[in-house]
Amino acid sequence: MALPLHAKIEAAPNFLANLDAAHQFFQLQDAGTADARLTKLKADLREMVAVLAWSPASGRSARFLSPKSAQAKLKANAVLQLAEQAGLPALREYVVGQHIVLYAHSDTDVVLLALKHQRQLVYSATL
Repeated sequence: MALPLHAKIEAAPNFLANLDAAHQFFQLQDAGTADARLTKLKADLREMVAVLAWSPASGRSARFLSPKSAQAKLKANAVLQLAEQAGLPALREYVVGQHIVLYAHSDTDVVLLALKHQRQLVYSATL
C-alpha cells in the first residue's frame, strides 16, 4: 500500500498580511497577552498545515461560495477565477480555534489565501 503524497503548502502574501493584522488586533485588545495569543495561533496553524499536507480537502466547503446577493455572487466568482487561474480550482475553509483559513487546493498543492476571525463578516483581502 502506497503512502499518500505530501501536498506542497504555501502562504499567499495576503494570508501573511492577515496574520500580521491579527497580531496587531491582539496588541490592541491586550498587549500583555498578544504575543502568547499569536504563538498559540501559529501553533494551531502548524497543526492545520500538517493535516492539509496529508489531506488537502480536509476543510469544509467555503461558505461564501453559496452567495445570495448579486454583489456576493460577483465576489465569489472573482475568487473562483483566481483559484482556477492558479490551477487550484477547489476552495475550502479550515477552522482554527476562533479563526477561519480560506485556502485553494489541488491533490498536490495548497495555497493559504486568507485568515479571518470567526466574527469578521468577510476576509480582508486583495484576493
